[in-house]
Amino acid sequence: MKYLFSALSTIAILTVVVLASNPPNNAASNSASNPTSNANLMPLDQVRPGMKGYGMTVFQGSKPERFEVEVLGTLDGMPNPKQSIVIARLGGPLVDRTGVFAGMSGSPVYIDGKLVGAVAYAFPFAKEAIAGITPIKYMIDVFEQGQKEEQPRSSQTVSFKTLIGQGAASSFDTLPALPSAQVGARAATNVALTPYVGQTIIPIATPVTFSGVSQNVLDTFAGDLRKIGIQPIAGVGGGSSLGPMVPFNEDTLAGGSSVSVQLVRGDFTIDAAGTVTYRDGERIYAFGHPFLSSGATSWPMAESSIVTVVPNLNNSFKLSAAGNLVGSINQDRSTGVYGQLGDKPRMVPVRLTVHTSRNKTETYNFEIVSDPFLTPLLTKITMFSAITATERQIGNQTLQLSGRISVNGQPDVLLDNSFTSPNGAALFAVNAISQPLAVLLGSGFNALDLRGIDVDVTSTDSRSSGTLNRLWIDKTEVHRGESIEMQAFARNDDGAQFVERIPLVIPADAPVGPLVITVGDGTSLNMADRVQPSADFSPRDLGQLVRAINKLKRNNRLYVRVSRAGSGAIVNNEEMPVLPPSMLATLGSSRTSGGYTPLSVATLEEHELPPSQFIISGQQMITINVVK
Repeated sequence: MKYLFSALSTIAILTVVVLASNPPNNAASNSASNPTSNANLMPLDQVRPGMKGYGMTVFQGSKPERFEVEVLGTLDGMPNPKQSIVIARLGGPLVDRTGVFAGMSGSPVYIDGKLVGAVAYAFPFAKEAIAGITPIKYMIDVFEQGQKEEQPRSSQTVSFKTLIGQGAASSFDTLPALPSAQVGARAATNVALTPYVGQTIIPIATPVTFSGVSQNVLDTFAGDLRKIGIQPIAGVGGGSSLGPMVPFNEDTLAGGSSVSVQLVRGDFTIDAAGTVTYRDGERIYAFGHPFLSSGATSWPMAESSIVTVVPNLNNSFKLSAAGNLVGSINQDRSTGVYGQLGDKPRMVPVRLTVHTSRNKTETYNFEIVSDPFLTPLLTKITMFSAITATERQIGNQTLQLSGRISVNGQPDVLLDNSFTSPNGAALFAVNAISQPLAVLLGSGFNALDLRGIDVDVTSTDSRSSGTLNRLWIDKTEVHRGESIEMQAFARNDDGAQFVERIPLVIPADAPVGPLVITVGDGTSLNMADRVQPSADFSPRDLGQLVRAINKLKRNNRLYVRVSRAGSGAIVNNEEMPVLPPSMLATLGSSRTSGGYTPLSVATLEEHELPPSQFIISGQQMITINVVK
């Protein structure tokens, strides 16, 4: 009996040791129908001050390590009036060295062998490792509700003026301000804001590493990144391959493991590092607070390894490297992110070829998440980085841009433009790619499915521009169907003048009276079109939107437009420049309201001239008279 008692005691001690070093395995939970009923989860009302437990997170490599936890109490009204968080003191040799660090978000906390929740909040500049823990029930419940409530996107009104004025402003100028919690998370790493956040509990910062992107590039887009709540870290993360998704097993992304949310993968890598809180079968719950509050998502979810945790007086953070793709992040909400193992994320393949001014060709292949806010911005950042990595940023430069944006079931959106400038040509070039993307993704059409982006850029270290000075025409009185010749005089940057000869046939149906002939570059005519009623149209379907984008004029061409004062209208988003008086009277009848927009200028003809030897800017007009 004595030996039996000793053996049982030994088994009990070993069991406790195993549980302490290996938290309850939740990879094959049978609670899929009601995850919160799992006996391994501790309800918030059972958590009391003074309770002690432990947490698991990765400090180096890929194996979670233990740290100690002591409950101090609960804080009601966080992160919203209907919820609470647990306040606890963290300890142990590893945490004593780093404190609560960026990337620790989601670290599971266990008490009496039961999962309490995720380490998710901290007090900036605290002298002790005091953390806020999001109860696991909140994390599970919000994702169960989110899946049921998510609705398909519906069509929205597109302000086409944004696209017409491409390059004039950032497409992110109208993004809403960040929630105060995300502002606080940014402030935690901003010394200038120290006085304002020292006594505020905020979500633990989520480090977003940019591989292949320099700090200078991140500084260029810092304002846009801040608007969507991203804290960029340049050059401290490992790159990732475009390899396929790997099969998962019972050890994949277990509680306490490091998880990577990838926004870009391939030759460029942009990913956010966090920690897995709970795995329930194929379901992954992580972070314990929002990443970007994007709602329904389809982002790559990958395993991750930690190089080290860098202790920092301001905000310690971990250096991570993304590993194998194992699923997708499908929800990003107030209490964390939710992923699904084995689920393929929706990505946009990108191929960029840069022909440098030194006769060298570089090709980049990567994937970007398909997202109305993220895709245009991340496309700008990666392409700007690729161009500036091989070409100068200051000095005369000309960039020729060509390519296509492939849309499933629609003609390709064609990219064909040139940009020349003493400084900043690359920024104009990448804006010409991101603006059509922003309009497409912001349109809200459910049928939209981006199949890929293929761009070719050729760079030269010189300016190639000229200014349109004047027009000359061989006669001012013409007959219908008659051919005339115009000459456009332009002067290049060196002061040399050259002449562009422009043959023109007067439309056979041109009305008697004055006609205005306008010659101008695509940019100036696009800007003039911004003030026209046709700029405020709402496309009926995706096909009409793609056609409208492809009709935009390019700045490396001259265009000839023949117009006259007249009566026309925009009906059902289609421009009808010449309508008979009876039709106009019907449209303007007192029995109808809306449905059309009157036009005071009728465009009879417009065509594009072949590319000239310079990028000519400017606009000139001349008036002729049509006689019988």
